Amino acid sequence: MRILIAEDEALLCGQIKKALVIEGHAVDTAGDGEEAAHLGATEPYDVVILDIGLPTKDGITILKEWRKAGVETPVLILTARDGWSERVNGLDAGADDYMPKPFHMPELSARLRALMRRRSGMSNPVFARGPLEFDTRTQRVVVSGFPVELTAQECAVLAYLIHNAGRMVSRTELSEHIYEYDGERDSNTIAVFVTRLRKKLGADIITTVRGRGYMIDSG
Repeated sequence: MRILIAEDEALLCGQIKKALVIEGHAVDTAGDGEEAAHLGATEPYDVVILDIGLPTKDGITILKEWRKAGVETPVLILTARDGWSERVNGLDAGADDYMPKPFHMPELSARLRALMRRRSGMSNPVFARGPLEFDTRTQRVVVSGFPVELTAQECAVLAYLIHNAGRMVSRTELSEHIYEYDGERDSNTIAVFVTRLRKKLGADIITTVRGRGYMIDSG
């Protein structure tokens, strides 16, 4: 996933980003409301972690602006305000989930994965097609019963195609979702990752839509 963390507590933001990067995600951060509002409205994130109490513009206002503009990215509200009215305001503004501070990182990660599965229409955290099994919780890949080791980028490409199974995904879209905002997005390297995945997983797992992109059958 490509994730935006909108959090003004630098230490907490850094801790969340480190944990999510270790899990294989591409993570951008914003320390104030104006920056968060801009990134969320212009960049194709898979999920946003949004603090309510941001400086320059609060999270609820940002969320309302995104939804009014048609931004459908799943949003998890993260805030120190634990009153029930704050949760209601956040959910009514268009949030998909809500976590009060302090929290445990494994729960945050699990909630993010659940949001992605919900958006993708996946009820089972383990994706299975033919000989391939991919556990979205652990990113463990098994082919015909045998574990397969993937690089971080190969896993990112596979995960994005799986979360969009049944839909053609262009090289440009893939590069936008596996690299961070300031990363070097070279869509040509996507073809290299796909070639490697086919060698490791089998030639029939990923289909090429000539001149357009790639897809994995939804089954």
